[in-house]
Amino acid sequence: MNDTYAAGQALSETLNPGMEAVLKARYDRIVPGLSASVVDFAYGQQYARPGLGLRDRYLGTIAALTALGGQTAPQLRVNIRGGLKAGLSQREIGEMIWQMALYGGFPAAINALNIALEVFAEEDETNV
Repeated sequence: MNDTYAAGQALSETLNPGMEAVLKARYDRIVPGLSASVVDFAYGQQYARPGLGLRDRYLGTIAALTALGGQTAPQLRVNIRGGLKAGLSQREIGEMIWQMALYGGFPAAINALNIALEVFAEEDETNV
């Protein structure tokens, strides 16, 4: 196990518990090692890097996924949850999504806001 994979595994389990197992069960049969690659690269080599705080990385990720449009809905959902765990407020997430209306268009921003509202409602129910 390399250092970035170990760091990525710890971070992914904190932010998205069970994600690696879900990826492994779904994809590793047809793309062996995909789950470990995602954990190593996305979480170990990117999110765990020094130089930019985790909440800022999530804010950038949410912005990019919003601007890319509706095909990123599943990833946006996961990263909004991660952003909340990293300390972003619902308002900050909403404002960043709305800012992306300038770059990804109004439909992309509205779709992302709808996803955010769903995630916020699910999180609010969980935290009751």
